[in-house]
Amino acid sequence: MIKNMGIYNNLVNQLDKVARHNRQGSFKTKTRYYEAVKRFCGYLADEYRLQKLSNISPKHIDSYVDYMKEKGLAASTIKTDLTAIRFFHDQMANTRHDLQENSELNLTRRTFGGVDRRWSFAEFERMLAICLVNGRDDYACIACLGYYAALRIEECFKLDMAQAEKAIKTGVLIVKGKGGLVREIPIQESIRICLGKMLEVTPRGHKLFVAPDDKTHLAIKRLQNFIHYHRAEIQDVDSTRPLSYHGLRHACASNWYQVLINQGKSVYEARRQVAAWLGHGRDDVTRIYLAGLKNDCPKSGIYMYRGDGT
Repeated sequence: MIKNMGIYNNLVNQLDKVARHNRQGSFKTKTRYYEAVKRFCGYLADEYRLQKLSNISPKHIDSYVDYMKEKGLAASTIKTDLTAIRFFHDQMANTRHDLQENSELNLTRRTFGGVDRRWSFAEFERMLAICLVNGRDDYACIACLGYYAALRIEECFKLDMAQAEKAIKTGVLIVKGKGGLVREIPIQESIRICLGKMLEVTPRGHKLFVAPDDKTHLAIKRLQNFIHYHRAEIQDVDSTRPLSYHGLRHACASNWYQVLINQGKSVYEARRQVAAWLGHGRDDVTRIYLAGLKNDCPKSGIYMYRGDGT
């Protein structure tokens, strides 16, 4: 399903102009390459609203690789698609960027059940304390959105007043995530309180965590730097886990899963529900987030929305 069909059709028309003059490769190869780049056009249209194929840059390639991995495509398939993109890119006039070779990209498919990235509840509490000491109520709220609602960092910084007001009223946060996928996430009282505080200091019509004169990517980078700078204060003693914002999302997924199991859900049902709240269409991707469940999850700090406001 492509949302921005006008942009997509424009990109495909540009692709067709190049394809008409291509005499290289067998019919099968040309068809395979053409279809691969058409799929890429759909991604560019929806994710970047890119108007010219000749403006493809390394950031588009990096993002598309992540997207294909997320879909569970084999490394060989990803490599072939990237080869097709470079093939047509090399035949375009006035290209602005050089594209990466496959050897420069991490094309190894992620393994399931690998690294435990979860924050412990104690680490989460220390993060909140450090945020408050430094006068960063916004960072504390973002940490809560990660730990209790599993929002991606980009999704947090896209939140606006309308979303927050509706979430406070209904108890459900509606988020538009990767690939335009919209999901509904039940929230608890602590998130309602955080969002309410942010609404008090956010100018009407603006994003909650990005000042009117600021750039989203710079705001994200500052939060990442904040976590990195205070990592030694936050992390549990002797812990070797990689501590990043994304680990809050892993912790939330594990907590959700354990609560669902305790409620009598089957392993498969629990994973499917967690996948829906995470914004993933595939059950096996969810197992990446549940890697740490080979050990017991901490009981403290695990909450579940029950439909009665708690």
